[in-house]
Amino acid sequence: MDSFAPLQRPPALYVHLPWCVRKCPYCDFNSHPDGREAPPFDAYVERLLLDLDLELREPAARRPIGSIFIGGGTPSLFPGAAIRRLLDGIRARVELIPNAEITLEANPGTVDAAHFAAYREAGVDRLSIGVQSLSAGHLERLGRIHTPDEAREAVRIARAQGFDNLNLDLMFGLPGQTLETARADLEALIALEPEHVSYYQLTVEPGTAFGACPPELPDADLVADMSVEGAECLEAAGYGRYETSAYARPGRRCRHNLNYWRFGDYLGIGAGAHGKLTERRTPEDDSAPWRVRRTEKPARPDRYLDADPRRPLGTRRFLSESDLVLEFALNAFRLTDGFETALFTATTGLPWSRIAPEVQAAVRDGLLDLSRDHLTPTPLGRDFLDDLVARFVS
Repeated sequence: MDSFAPLQRPPALYVHLPWCVRKCPYCDFNSHPDGREAPPFDAYVERLLLDLDLELREPAARRPIGSIFIGGGTPSLFPGAAIRRLLDGIRARVELIPNAEITLEANPGTVDAAHFAAYREAGVDRLSIGVQSLSAGHLERLGRIHTPDEAREAVRIARAQGFDNLNLDLMFGLPGQTLETARADLEALIALEPEHVSYYQLTVEPGTAFGACPPELPDADLVADMSVEGAECLEAAGYGRYETSAYARPGRRCRHNLNYWRFGDYLGIGAGAHGKLTERRTPEDDSAPWRVRRTEKPARPDRYLDADPRRPLGTRRFLSESDLVLEFALNAFRLTDGFETALFTATTGLPWSRIAPEVQAAVRDGLLDLSRDHLTPTPLGRDFLDDLVARFVS
């Protein structure tokens, strides 16, 4: 169990860069179109590093970092010099484990060779490129700013600049998509030979342009067929499925995201960034060996930049017992290979008996497989993941 103990595992660091060229109609992330003026790159990097300084006041945060993920928004809007200052500043403040994974998200419509070369020099060793589709018509319906040719060119440039670890995002269940066009889209993506593929269904979220005016999407049965056929196609091409929407070549699983799904700790800096940190309780409080704290930073970039630099940013709260159970289920049940039962107690501080009745009921109903000390979602459980997780809501 000690190998799972949160205070012995390196946390991750998430950095949010909130600006984008144009808000996509399906996007419910904290992203903000940059308008006519360029984002304040230098001021924002300075604020990010100050944010990290404030996080590091907590003893539990001062552990070697296992991975860095720079997400957005569109991080590839930032010039290479800004990313270098950011990563140099992080390395000056925290220790990174040997060969720490450093990922940056990129939009094919905002990259060029100089940007990618500078990111590589700064220490980024993994790119996550938001392709979403290689069909011009589908890209237009999704409101993307790039073309299929620009997506292919982004991959070519990344390879030319020395990146040998690429994730490509691809959506299915798009407006007007058929099983045949979904298959063709995926085959075209596989032809680009990424090391990792994120293959996920388009969903219409409240508060988005699609939420206000929903497009006509394929019916549920057709989307299910796309998901099954897509998984088969990826696995036949050598991509192992290790999470609901994640497929990787051998040795190329995303370590940063695996930390989330195994309910690990992570620091979050930037506008709207979330964090999770396990802390020791005070000696006089022996009801549990530790407690888990959630942080959330102000979402609007202007409020984030203008916040009092002397005080911790955003909100902080400790997770209740029911919060811990639900959040663990939301993450761990996404893992195709499942998890060791010891992971639950090690990361939540709660006894296995807290979820044993729900687990046994899910096993009886064919949603989970419990084999000795390992719990794995069955194919039925993966297909009905929301129903499975709902069983763990108090």
